Amino acid sequence: MVKATSRQAAVAAPLHHPTLRALLSRPIPAVMGVLNVTPDSFSDGGKFLAPEQAVAQARRLIAEGADIIDIGAESTRPYGGAQPVSIDMELRRLEPVFADIVSLGIPVSIDSMKAEIVAWALDKGAVIANDVWGLQRDDGMARLLAARKAPVIVMHNRDRADPGIDIMQDIAAYFTRSLDIAVRAGIPHENVVLDPGIGFGKTHEQSLTVLAHLGELNAFGLPLLVGASRKLFIASVSPSEPHQRIGGSISAHVIAAQHGARIIRTHDVAETVQALRVCAAIEAKQ
Repeated sequence: MVKATSRQAAVAAPLHHPTLRALLSRPIPAVMGVLNVTPDSFSDGGKFLAPEQAVAQARRLIAEGADIIDIGAESTRPYGGAQPVSIDMELRRLEPVFADIVSLGIPVSIDSMKAEIVAWALDKGAVIANDVWGLQRDDGMARLLAARKAPVIVMHNRDRADPGIDIMQDIAAYFTRSLDIAVRAGIPHENVVLDPGIGFGKTHEQSLTVLAHLGELNAFGLPLLVGASRKLFIASVSPSEPHQRIGGSISAHVIAAQHGARIIRTHDVAETVQALRVCAAIEAKQ
């Protein structure tokens, strides 16, 4: 069972950053569309590396109902195998497309673990930082976000999976460390979103456990984001390739929404939006 500290549980009605407040005020969870401008992402590596393809995909995600676009230029590949890239390489991938995507008119988040990249993206119009190492990898990240008053998605991660640990307790301890870093840096509590990092540093069984017990993380009193889209744990239940995992992704995301997730991160926006709307319509009749 996850237990939050009194400080973490104390915030009942936080005054979120305006963009974050708008996303969280929707009647169904906000949908974050994934846009990878990388050659090696596990699901769509290379498909949107060319600038015209990336912008076209962003337009498509918005037309399908995305509330926010999450753009990343370094693959983090859950389940291992990610190849680190330099700051210069990330910038070379982002620079040709970023301004055009921001100009499309919906909020953009920058998916990067490097403070220098996040600073550049915020300067160019990004409004949210998505840090897959939860303020614990780049020492400058928390200070930057505090200074910019930017919301941050704090994701749980591990260098490698350990099947012997209690994954929910590990996530709780990790989030406690991240929130302490945020407090020391001066990041407002209400500017933090928590992401349990489905697939990252977890066995397939642990990813399933996290989804089953997601509601325990509501003890932190912060909004939750879940991104289970096309991930390999789905194939452990139903053998499939990434593009064949839409049904499993939707199942995981619907359950996540029922357990308190307020943002869903997905490759398949149209299908996810439809599923969330239908579930909400059914629940309204109960």
